[in-house]
Amino acid sequence: MTRVLITGANRGIGAALCMVAAEAGADVIRATRPGRGGDIVFDVTDPETVTAAVRQVAGPIDIVINNAGIIGPNRQSTTDMDYAGMAETFAVNVAGPLAVSNACLAQLGQSNAPRILTVSSQMAWMGYAKSDRIAYRASKAAVNKVMQGLATDLQPRGIAVALVDPGWVRTDMGGADADLAPTEVASGIWALATRLTLADTGKFFKWNGSEREF
Repeated sequence: MTRVLITGANRGIGAALCMVAAEAGADVIRATRPGRGGDIVFDVTDPETVTAAVRQVAGPIDIVINNAGIIGPNRQSTTDMDYAGMAETFAVNVAGPLAVSNACLAQLGQSNAPRILTVSSQMAWMGYAKSDRIAYRASKAAVNKVMQGLATDLQPRGIAVALVDPGWVRTDMGGADADLAPTEVASGIWALATRLTLADTGKFFKWNGSEREF
């Protein structure tokens, strides 16, 4: 049985991922912030609490899906930035996935096919010159680079690390006008996560499994 830890598991894509993975027969560890009803609870911006919570998990973890993320502050243009909000966005969206990944290394090391998949965004693409939601855009571009580096460092240990663009999804973050349903995207992300190998490490994929440019 595949064992997966999913962050941000209480709503949106995370909740849909938990449902899809469980229906596929996986052993799902739901990770949430305090008060959100997770199997394990931590704030991704506090690496010490992340590590302490993950220590509660005995045995192997086959897949870590870093899904938790925030859209950032209301004011986030380049000429009118909420800098505290920008810092929080980077703490959640960039440092958080790295902290969770590192906290899970011991359990991933017990798996025969360890994988880390981090949910990024199409808004991270460096080909865009758009500047709206720039704190969010920049945080997702940054997590892409961080995970690309982690892929390099974990490859000798046999741990595959990749990123996924979920598209525009009908969640609290994406809004009601978004193109895609959470369950559809979650099914694609789960299929990608379960097929990842070291040949895929360091790559950026769309939710449907096709590779995309950074």
